[in-house]
Amino acid sequence: MDRRKSLKLIATGAVAVPAVIAGCATDDKKTETAKTGEPVFNLDRNPDELKYEKEILAKEKFFTDHEMVTIGILADIIIPKDDISGSATDAKVPEFIEFIVKDMPSHQVPMKGGLRWLDLQCLKKHEKTFKDCSHEQQIELVDQIAYPNKAKPEMSQGVQFFRLMRDLTATGFYTSEIGVKDIGYIGNQPTQWNGVPDEVLQQYKVAYTEKELNECISFDKK
Repeated sequence: MDRRKSLKLIATGAVAVPAVIAGCATDDKKTETAKTGEPVFNLDRNPDELKYEKEILAKEKFFTDHEMVTIGILADIIIPKDDISGSATDAKVPEFIEFIVKDMPSHQVPMKGGLRWLDLQCLKKHEKTFKDCSHEQQIELVDQIAYPNKAKPEMSQGVQFFRLMRDLTATGFYTSEIGVKDIGYIGNQPTQWNGVPDEVLQQYKVAYTEKELNECISFDKK
């Protein structure tokens, strides 16, 4: 399953970020991408849709480097690495969010404003931006906005931002290769059938002919 293509086909109508498309391509296609700088699309898509997607990918970077680091920290707090799979940043969630805010501009102000809100809260209390705070300080602030029913009224802006951040992180992660493996989804698998069981054949007093047995494919039972 190619990263983001599944999400964009199902949810928003766009495609994967370039880094993931390159990661899912064959060696030849990786070379082609490296040479041309153009993402390679493997699906049979409407030409107008492909044109739109390339225009989105070609847009100027929306988030600053500072903001991208902050997004990565938050994403990994939401979905950290564990014994089963990698973290949100391992799944390229920050790059996904960068793509989504270009494709869905309604997210731009809430995301920019929320990131700024985080920094202001940390500057007031710790005289450092969120990304420069210790992990304990970061978690302390996240705990104040991650649970809407427990959050104080003055944290309402942070609660709304974190809800959006959590939704985007979960969507990005669980439509990535890492996320798909994490939930154990293996997709459609070919059926291996060795015919009607012997006990059923005996029950109905029928049997396969020698010709049928010779022509049928038999799968080893595991």
